[in-house]
Amino acid sequence: MEILNELIGRVNSLVWGPYMLVAILGTGAFLMVGLRGMPLRRIAYAFGLLWRGRTRQGDGDISSFQALMTSLSATVGTGNIAGVATAIFLGGPGALFWMWCTALVGMATKYAEAVCAVHYRETDPRGRYVGGPMYYIKNGLGGHWTWLGTAFAIFGTIAGFGIGNMVQANSVADVMQSSFGVGQGITGLVLMVGVALVLIGGIRRIAEVASGLVPFMAFSYLFAGLSVLVLHADQIPGTLALVVTSAFTPVAAQGGFAGAAVWAALRFGVARGVFSNEAGLGSAPIAHAAATTRAPVEQGFIAMLGTFIDTIIICSITGLVILVTGTWTGGDTGAALSSSAFEHALPGIGGKVVAGGLVLFAFTTLLGWSYYGERCAEYLFGVRAIVPFRLLWIVAVPVGTLVHLDTVWLLADTLNALMAVPNLIALWLLSPVVFTLTREYFAAGGRRPAR
Repeated sequence: MEILNELIGRVNSLVWGPYMLVAILGTGAFLMVGLRGMPLRRIAYAFGLLWRGRTRQGDGDISSFQALMTSLSATVGTGNIAGVATAIFLGGPGALFWMWCTALVGMATKYAEAVCAVHYRETDPRGRYVGGPMYYIKNGLGGHWTWLGTAFAIFGTIAGFGIGNMVQANSVADVMQSSFGVGQGITGLVLMVGVALVLIGGIRRIAEVASGLVPFMAFSYLFAGLSVLVLHADQIPGTLALVVTSAFTPVAAQGGFAGAAVWAALRFGVARGVFSNEAGLGSAPIAHAAATTRAPVEQGFIAMLGTFIDTIIICSITGLVILVTGTWTGGDTGAALSSSAFEHALPGIGGKVVAGGLVLFAFTTLLGWSYYGERCAEYLFGVRAIVPFRLLWIVAVPVGTLVHLDTVWLLADTLNALMAVPNLIALWLLSPVVFTLTREYFAAGGRRPAR
């Protein structure tokens, strides 16, 4: 097993190496330039569309708001707590700056993904709307590119059971046992029942649960984080200056922090930013394809808010709390570092806030990724695969709480990266369609109906 882990680890270092990070950032930068910075200039407009998208407008299965919440349920996860802390531990305060940069160009990527997902979506034999990279590759690029869509669906189906299922269940079990003394077996059974009750209702039930849980957990976590920042308000200006300067200058070792070069800040900031918001990986457009919307462009605007909320808001809160409390030099990493930072500022309750956040974030990720994996399986095997997939997904949950997942985590990490390859190729080739649809939408006064 050690040999297998080492082999997969080497593959991971390649697929998540500089070339992949440059490809993801380069795609986002290219799309941002092609859109003339529109995603950044139109953030207020996007929030207006999100507010109106609480009700169903047009063809689709769930409202635009529910589509975003379903997408966020999968992206807002352990990466927002443990991932940010790891980036700072390995890359220093400057890693947070590069996470911001990744998110800003990632907004253009997420916008383009959703535009393509809605524009090229289909209805399956059940009358449900389905879409995502596999569909916009097939319908947008033609039959000779179908193999690329199939590759994405294979990677997505398998990766989901790892990164979206067993790894999340394992994280919940660890937190429940260490923070609340709940046994792993009990956690596994409760999670299995909870997930099963939601999956029975399909995308509409998932969307309803996500629309309730995601805002609640996000606002609760933000309230706790902002409370810490208010208590350390005098530290914020200096901390922001430290983040910016550390992005371009090496950080010396201090306390339990081993020091970090500029390259480390860039590498880990970009990598953890991509892990957190998933811009470019192709997962989020699967949810947005089911939205009721008047035009692909409108869903694109709403989709890009997922990256903004996930990284610019939630990840920033985690990072700033870690930095203003000074705990980043203590030698802890991952969730332990985030927990230490909150506990330092809010004794007696800070650690519980992080533990509760991890549990809720992981549970919603289980739900969101179940939908992603199910759509990938349906693309490969048809609607007959839906029920068997849901049963396997439910059974995998308690298994994840009880076994060691080093190999599963590494393999899922590799497949997650491989999902990005077909998606990025499709976004480059379909970028003229995205630019054209955007121009036509605004030329028509923002009222162009979906085709």
